[in-house]
Amino acid sequence: MIEPATPLEEIRARIARACKIAQRSPDDVTLIAVSKTHPAEAIVQLLEQGQRVFGENRVQEAQGKWPELREAYADVELHLIGQLQSNKAGEAVALFDCIHSLDRPSLVTALGKAMAKADRQVPCFVQVNIGAEQQKGGCAIPEVPALLAQARDAGIPVAGLMCIPPAEIEPAPFFALLDKLARDNGLEGLSMGMSGDFETAIMLGATYVRVGTALFGER
Repeated sequence: MIEPATPLEEIRARIARACKIAQRSPDDVTLIAVSKTHPAEAIVQLLEQGQRVFGENRVQEAQGKWPELREAYADVELHLIGQLQSNKAGEAVALFDCIHSLDRPSLVTALGKAMAKADRQVPCFVQVNIGAEQQKGGCAIPEVPALLAQARDAGIPVAGLMCIPPAEIEPAPFFALLDKLARDNGLEGLSMGMSGDFETAIMLGATYVRVGTALFGER
């Protein structure tokens, strides 16, 4: 009798299929399991299945869950994928291995100082407001080159660009635009694609996909 695939196995298989169609290696796409709002017990299930890269939205929530988990699973990589307040920069630098939401000059200043003080370089994605939505965080498209330059001047390692396309609209044009912006600025990292559209994102160059609901179920 064939065992039913776990959600993690299913997502990995879908990533592999999308990469095959796009003529890319699955090794070039990192799956971030978005564990925000989920308890440690649910995270442990994925850890036991071999998942090692996780994403959290809030510094405070991650501080409550991850120190203990990391004692048991030392090789975990933790990514901050939610908005970051400048006054939390020091805590974020101490806790996370990558930050996906660098989106404004004041945060560049705060993170640069925090990294220098901690003597810890944390790669950052510049979040782009790809759909020019007023309610969303992210750097405006015309301001991307200046923010990238500021980040580099502050000694922040820039990993690439990140976006969240507008809801209820075909995401492909937004992913394609982020890919073009990255290439125009000499960047290879693309953090884009979530549970409903990560295959499309992979077709258009995503190197990190952020999947929560399809792994953990509805909150």
